[in-house]
Amino acid sequence: MRERPWLHERRPPQPLVGGRRALKAALRPVTEAVRARRRLAWLNEAGMRIGTTLDLRRTAEELAGFTVPELADGCAVDLLESVLRFQEGDRLGRRSGTGIPELRAMAVCEVPGLDLAPDPVGEVSVYTADRLVHRCLATRKPVLVTHMESSDFHAVAPTPEAADLMRRARVHSYLAVPLIARGVLLGLADFVRAGSRSPFTRADVALVMQLASRAAVYIDNARLYGREREHVVTLQRALLPRSSPSTPGLDVSSSYVPAGDPAAVGGDWFDVVALPSGRTALMVGDVMGRGLAAAATMGRLRTVARTLMALDIAPERLLSRLDLAARDLEEDQVATCLCAVYDPCGGSFRIASAGHPPPLLTGPDGTASFLDVPVGAPLGTGVIPYDPVDCPVPERGRLTLYTDGLIRSRATDLTTQMDRLRRAVAEDLPGDGTVCQAVTDRVGGDRSDDAIVLVAAARPLAPGDEVYVRTLLPDGKAAGQARAAVRERLAAWGLEDLVDTTELVVSELVGNALRYGNAPGELRLLRHERLSVEVSDSGPDLPQIQHAGVSDESGRGLQLINMLCRRWGSCRTPDGKVVWAEQDLPVRAGLPGPQ
Repeated sequence: MRERPWLHERRPPQPLVGGRRALKAALRPVTEAVRARRRLAWLNEAGMRIGTTLDLRRTAEELAGFTVPELADGCAVDLLESVLRFQEGDRLGRRSGTGIPELRAMAVCEVPGLDLAPDPVGEVSVYTADRLVHRCLATRKPVLVTHMESSDFHAVAPTPEAADLMRRARVHSYLAVPLIARGVLLGLADFVRAGSRSPFTRADVALVMQLASRAAVYIDNARLYGREREHVVTLQRALLPRSSPSTPGLDVSSSYVPAGDPAAVGGDWFDVVALPSGRTALMVGDVMGRGLAAAATMGRLRTVARTLMALDIAPERLLSRLDLAARDLEEDQVATCLCAVYDPCGGSFRIASAGHPPPLLTGPDGTASFLDVPVGAPLGTGVIPYDPVDCPVPERGRLTLYTDGLIRSRATDLTTQMDRLRRAVAEDLPGDGTVCQAVTDRVGGDRSDDAIVLVAAARPLAPGDEVYVRTLLPDGKAAGQARAAVRERLAAWGLEDLVDTTELVVSELVGNALRYGNAPGELRLLRHERLSVEVSDSGPDLPQIQHAGVSDESGRGLQLINMLCRRWGSCRTPDGKVVWAEQDLPVRAGLPGPQ
């Protein structure tokens, strides 16, 4: 790049005599005006070439690259560690106990052939008390060495070897300026001139301070931008589940990739909830909004959805109630949502959608296809009910749920993106938290929105997990039939210590089904991390614990279950309801204990 002579003073010309000296004195105001105008134009150009992105490293590189070679032969930019963590820099007037705050080299630019061995980019810069940079940071004022002497090289260079390199490169002038924006010290930039170039002058100091002031604002904008994004992503991750519960018959992998723009982060969520009798509920959703407001709404919806999951197995009922809850939110936002409940006994998913993109089913042979799930209206619009669909999943088959950020692209149409997604999930996927990134990399796109991927792979029950299902007689013999089944099955599982309690529990559940639920339907026993007992019936009313008087002949069954079991509950099904109870496994059984 051609050097601009007006940016620095040339070496003094030979003395002028007579009329030429008078002419020069007369033209000096015009010359100074031209130089001032050109320097102003140079600063305006800096506003277009520095701060083109909201990235700290890129902004520092633009500052260094803009000043070399037009202003200096070499430039280095260091930023405070706190700034790189998107925290506030060192406020003016504040002094830490250790003196100079820790800095890190962010950008270095030199003219070709000039090798000064500065601090490597990305590494911590250590400035001892004898360094000129130390003085610049401590005083928050520029440091100028117009003509460097032998001792000055050691005060400028980070090592003795670097000082020798500076001497051999004929470096003769040095300038360091602090980067200060909004009263906060962010870092510093230092410059050198070498060879036949004229040394830095006071006019150069004033010019560089103006440039540094503008660049510091750009750097601080990048810091504030990064802080906002970090806050939104932190809130988003805090509202998402940190780990998945134990899921009998399913291997669940999930991950979340935030968007690069903090204004585009905040609306996606997912959840995995263990339901009674080994069932597992999966959910993904996307609030139609961005930023902190969307993240807060997402957290409220997920909390409501998680509570409803534990109370209602049917996905279509869950979405209907979640729609009512969404309409009560003050933000007046809507969201898409997809809920799937897996039953390990039947090996099938029951799925309902509220305006969400369709899930993908991948067979054991790797063939992937989109499921035809009836698409209901988004949550919060008030258009209910929702229609479910039952989908059997073969062993080693996978169901993939995702949010639309995975397939959204400004450059590619939706059909192409969905086809890419179908091919991406047909391949082998990692079974850990990188599944979303793996799928995202395969799908491609401009990643203008955050994305979630939830993959559930069906598998046989693990060793030690057992499920027993039996249809009960619709008469008074059902209780005896259930007790006999409990004794036989628990003996086979090595859980003789739980036989008496489980017989009492199942008798109460069958008795309630006979009296209040028309007739018992099915008995299910599940041994997983706990022993679960479940009895279904066709009655519409959910049981509740009653206050029983001293002379009352009924009303104590659920009280006994509540005292004998770890927990119990009931939930509606399309055909009625189920009532269930769980007990901790004895430690001596050699089986997984309660988590």
